[in-house]
Amino acid sequence: MVGACRCSSHSAPPARPDDVIDDVTDDNESVSDIIAKANKDIESAMTEGDVKSDGRRNALHCSSCKWPKYGKYVSIYYHFSNKYSECWSYIGRVLYYRRQSLSLSSACLTTATVQHELFHALGFTHEHSRSDRDDHVTVHYENILPDKKHNFKKYRTNNLYTPYDFDSVMQYQNWAWTSNREMTLTSKENPKLMLGIAKSASDNDFLRVNRYYKCPV
Repeated sequence: MVGACRCSSHSAPPARPDDVIDDVTDDNESVSDIIAKANKDIESAMTEGDVKSDGRRNALHCSSCKWPKYGKYVSIYYHFSNKYSECWSYIGRVLYYRRQSLSLSSACLTTATVQHELFHALGFTHEHSRSDRDDHVTVHYENILPDKKHNFKKYRTNNLYTPYDFDSVMQYQNWAWTSNREMTLTSKENPKLMLGIAKSASDNDFLRVNRYYKCPV
């Protein structure tokens, strides 16, 4: 199942018409520049040059979809492309590809979106797709575009002994794939809570990688 999955970014679904994206990028910046900028603040919190230490998080039950780990580094054979018109990545490693593609069109080059797709590449689902999501969010199917309801499927995830994280860069927005400008996702504890507004990955997002790939924390 993992090998057949291709996930769209949380920035791709239509939001409210008055939403404004203020994470502006320079037209002259390359994807490499964006990735470097997205990671510039985590170096001091990295463990043995690997990944950031503090936090919590969730992943699909899968061993073959993990990328190989050599010593303290996880090797990802990915090809970044802007030839497509979307932001997407396969979930984890697809064994029959020598080098997988990760699509980042010009509209995708924000810190949160780049990190979002890289977390998919490492093997992680959307936050609202984790197995315990019904305890934390309400999915309003009546407000979702009919052909987009599959994006709200719940999976049997390995949550790695971590809590649901509303601040995760993998969290969908309240109006994701709305058909009528009404909310499609709301917090059960606080229905007015704004979702999917992370500007960068949370501590939970980084610990998720640590635990999944058995990195020291």
